[in-house]
Amino acid sequence: MTAAYPLSWPDSFPRATRREKGQFRTTLPAALKNVQDSLRLFGTDSGKRVENVVLSSNVSLGADKPTDPGVAVWFVWDGEQRCIPVDRYDTPASNLQAIHHVLEARRVELRHGTLALVRATFRGFTAALPAPGNRDWRDVLELRTVPALNISTATIENAYRTLARKRHPDVGGSNALMADLNAARDAALAALKESGNG
Repeated sequence: MTAAYPLSWPDSFPRATRREKGQFRTTLPAALKNVQDSLRLFGTDSGKRVENVVLSSNVSLGADKPTDPGVAVWFVWDGEQRCIPVDRYDTPASNLQAIHHVLEARRVELRHGTLALVRATFRGFTAALPAPGNRDWRDVLELRTVPALNISTATIENAYRTLARKRHPDVGGSNALMADLNAARDAALAALKESGNG
């Protein structure tokens, strides 16, 4: 699962070799709100929900100016995981504000172009999912908060069916998302059987 902290950077994007001072007049909370608003509005404008958003950085409590100010925004849109990473600037606030502007540019493309144009633009932001089975099945099946004693074969199958209705390629999901879901169901059923509850 993509970590919010420390920074999870996509393998396909090179890191900045030098950083510049951002000219944005914004605070970290304001830039964060701008990104959240842009993601929500982009989902509304495109008619495709933005889900599973993770804002990943090295910002921690009491240290909002880390030595590595990069920020990566991970999310699922149009059935695929995407990532917009920026570390051009010397503060997380400036890098977040840059991500906000990248998202706003996609909204402009939607207003003046087509969904196909935005899909083509977003190909560069596609972030590969971990290999099926590499994520904890509780996270994939969204059962992390369910107590272990309450997880049964029926619980697993119900979660699988509910998520398959969103993640199957025929309904706007993708083969990668379904492979991850199938691997999680198999792992969950195996864990249940191993515990003697299956």
